[in-house]
Amino acid sequence: MNNINLEDFDVDGAIGEQAYAVEGDTRLSFLKKAGLTGGAALSGGAILSALTPGIAGAASSTRPPAKFGKGDIGILNYALTLEYLERAFYQEAADKGQISDPATAEFLKLVLRDEKAHVAFLKKALGSKAVKSPKFDFQGIPGDEAKFKKTAAVLENTGVRAYFGQAGNIAKPAYLKAAASILTIEARHAGIIGFLNNSASSTSSTPSGPFDKQLSAAAVLKAVTATKFITG
Repeated sequence: MNNINLEDFDVDGAIGEQAYAVEGDTRLSFLKKAGLTGGAALSGGAILSALTPGIAGAASSTRPPAKFGKGDIGILNYALTLEYLERAFYQEAADKGQISDPATAEFLKLVLRDEKAHVAFLKKALGSKAVKSPKFDFQGIPGDEAKFKKTAAVLENTGVRAYFGQAGNIAKPAYLKAAASILTIEARHAGIIGFLNNSASSTSSTPSGPFDKQLSAAAVLKAVTATKFITG
């Protein structure tokens, strides 16, 4: 999220399609659970990402577990954890310097800037209640351009669905507005990387078709665990 001002949302510190990946049925399973396989051929899989906002009807069972905190604090800490993952993934890709395609390199530069801004925004909004970043191991994926691109597509599309999955759960309008402003950026990222992966395939840019699908926090966190990207 770019140039977003905390004051605009009245958040003063009260609150938190395929992956190319390497091998393993767990990751392919993750993609199937996330609804991202479509008709595309897959070779293993990886990832996720996520946050929260609103549309009527999100049941309380879609909320993050209590360990993230109560109410909006828990939702934003859940979002922050997933933003940490995205930021770390893109930072590692930038550090490895293996992205040679100019369009993909430009995407990486853009998305890393945005994910850093999302993390900074959520940390400031949460203040002392912000969770700390986990440790990550992306198993070499950010250093392989083809794997990076396919994994990034899953990260961004899963992120959109995870934000959507928190739909009616955010109580404070200012937080909902802030979350929605991040959701739209994640969706734009997903469109760009989908095009870069395969501009001729509708499943790359709009894997859910005309309407996106929600993912509950439980589904997202199960998928994250399956990737084994979080190590501590």
